[in-house]
Amino acid sequence: MRKSLTSFFSLEQLQALVLVVDRGSFSAAADMLGISQPAVSQQVRELERRLGTRLLERVGRKVAPTPAGGALLGHARSILELARQASDAVRAHDDGIQGSVRLGTGATACLHLLPPVLRHVRAHYPAVQVLVTTGNTEDFVRRVEQNTLDFALVTLPVSSRALSVVPVLEDPYVLIGPPGAPRLPKAVAPRALSALPLILFEPGANTRTLVDAWLLAGGVKLRPTMELGSIEAIKEMVAEGLGYSIIPRMALPTGSAARFQVRALQPPLARELGLIMRQDKPVTRAMGVVAEAIVQGRRP
Repeated sequence: MRKSLTSFFSLEQLQALVLVVDRGSFSAAADMLGISQPAVSQQVRELERRLGTRLLERVGRKVAPTPAGGALLGHARSILELARQASDAVRAHDDGIQGSVRLGTGATACLHLLPPVLRHVRAHYPAVQVLVTTGNTEDFVRRVEQNTLDFALVTLPVSSRALSVVPVLEDPYVLIGPPGAPRLPKAVAPRALSALPLILFEPGANTRTLVDAWLLAGGVKLRPTMELGSIEAIKEMVAEGLGYSIIPRMALPTGSAARFQVRALQPPLARELGLIMRQDKPVTRAMGVVAEAIVQGRRP
């Protein structure tokens, strides 16, 4: 007699396995699931017991899949996605639009662009749940490709044939300086920054790559006095008179003129934000309304 499917594993066990691998630890997976670390460990141990093989091993400080775990991982992702689609398909027969949408975004867009968008979605589609994760473009490209995110709002360009891209908005960069410092010209060229203490975003991020390229095109190669991983932290350092920075205009809400000198760059520099998703991914109605709200939200 063939075994029942439930004698092999449960969706909760597969989800625990996938999250432990994606996040690199049991504790990080537990935080994502909102349960205790021992509960996650128990789910994985029971999955290993039912399948009769070890699925995870510790590599340095991180947890990684064994060969057997790696073989299961792709199937686990597919099973979880199919289960989510099945649930959304059933809910679609209700009068309203329901379902969950997994969205990745940078911290700046999360703070300054998404709040009114999410407020709109909640007001018009209260049964749609948007699960927002913050991070960087490189990580989000990988996670959208792996289907652990439905789509992500990232800084373009991205290099992946598996993804489709919908441009959302162009966000100009500006120079900010301490309010009490000597007055800056209305537009600032790269060479005007050569003698200023610059506080820049940490290397490797798309924002830093764009700024470095703008400086080099103007014949300037600077060594910043600080390199930080948060635009909000950079703003606080500048406000305290510790230096100057080049940041996206989006990060300066109304009223920022009282805290900073804000100047345009010459020549202008801007980043383009876009929504990325897998080309082969079915778009649920919940995904559609969230994507439309983000694209329409770019307009005043």
